[in-house]
This record gives sequence, C-alpha cells and structure tokens, in this order.
Amino acid sequence: MATSENAVESKSSLTKLAPIEAVLFDIDGTLCDSDPIHYYAFREMLQEIGFNGGNPITEEFFIATVAGKHNDDIALDLLPGDRERGLKFVEDKEAMFRRLAAEQLKPLNGLDKVRKWIEDRGLKRAAVTNAPRPNAELILSKLGLSDFFHAVIIGDECEHAKPHPEPYLKGLEALKASKDHTFIFEDSVSGIKAGVAAGMPVIGISTRNPEDLLMGAKPAFLIKDYDDPKLWAALEELDKSGSH
Repeated sequence: MATSENAVESKSSLTKLAPIEAVLFDIDGTLCDSDPIHYYAFREMLQEIGFNGGNPITEEFFIATVAGKHNDDIALDLLPGDRERGLKFVEDKEAMFRRLAAEQLKPLNGLDKVRKWIEDRGLKRAAVTNAPRPNAELILSKLGLSDFFHAVIIGDECEHAKPHPEPYLKGLEALKASKDHTFIFEDSVSGIKAGVAAGMPVIGISTRNPEDLLMGAKPAFLIKDYDDPKLWAALEELDKSGSH
C-alpha cells in the first residue's frame, strides 16, 4: 500500500508548478555518475599522505565526509590542523579527478530523454554545482551539454555554497525564473537541502547515496535515474496540469 501511495504522491508533487518555466540540475552524480572517480582520487591521494594510518578510506567514509560538499569544508574535515595544506590537497585531487574523468565519464541513464523533454518545451535550464569551474566545464563538455545550459552557477563564486540556498537562488536569478515554476534534480544530501531551502521541489537521484539519507533532506521524491517510470509519471501529470 505504501508503495502505491508513494507513487501517487510523486506523480502529483510537481503539478503545482504548472506552467513549468525552468529546471535546475546539480552536476556531479546528477548528470553523470562521477562519484566513483572522486572516491578513487581521494582514496589514492589520502593513502599517499598517510591519512587514517595509511589505510584506504571506505566508501561509507567518502559518503559521510566528502560527497556533495564544498572543497573548503572537505579540506577542513580531512586536515583540520592545516588549512593551507588541506586546500592544496583538494586542488591536487581535483586535477587528478579531471585527468581520470576525461576518459571515464558517462551520462546518467535517460539523460538524453529528459534533455529532449526540456528542449521540446522550451524550458530555461541552469547547472548549479559545488564543483570548481574547471571540473564543471570539463563534465559539461564531455557530456555534450556545454550549449544546453543557459547558466552555470559555481558554489565557489557565491558567498555561500550548498547546503546554503544561495547557489540555487542565483540560478533562478540568472534565468529570470520563478521558484514557483521550477524544480531541481540533485543527488546529495547537501544539494537537496539547498534546493528545499531555496523553496523548490527537489527530485532526488539515488545514484550512490543511501536512500534513507537522501529522504532525510526532504526531496519531493527519489528516482534511480532519468529512466525511472516514477519520473515520467510525474512529468506527464505536470504536462496535463500545464495544458488546463
């Protein structure tokens, strides 16, 4: 029973946005499954500097300490006693990530389909990320999305990064869109919290992060990827509401 109630709930949770104006996307883990590449780079480099007694970090540690967070906060968590060394470490790690990502990145399942849905309706769209600009530009270019987004908002270039709502509010501002007619795709707790705090429904994508953790951040509903029937049921309802 709970399952069918959830399905009904997720179908109708976007209808209040009609007529839809804009869609905002996170980048890492939302457009592509990049977390394994980040995890590999962190694991290798932390082991090199003898972090955790030279033992490799676990995926659980990565999810709890790193996933979706801003690099300044990660540096503080990993190397609390030495801010400069911490920031240099995360910068080197990002360079390693870009080398690996250039060869390994693939779009999330169904991304082309959702892209077409957005383009067919002439909706505004922005990417909003805590990643550094060189990472964001590399990923968008590798996925063939450099020309798809009307704006790219970088956490570093805002006063506050996610989980603060500012990056998503800046995304709306850049698009001249209303929060009452916009929804967000996100895969991390920090990102979902930012979107919810900015006053928009967030569709959570459970690419890597545990569903119970994501649900704690209060997304409208969760999907596995862009092929999830739950997403398409909700978009169909939204289309119907918009045409009334």
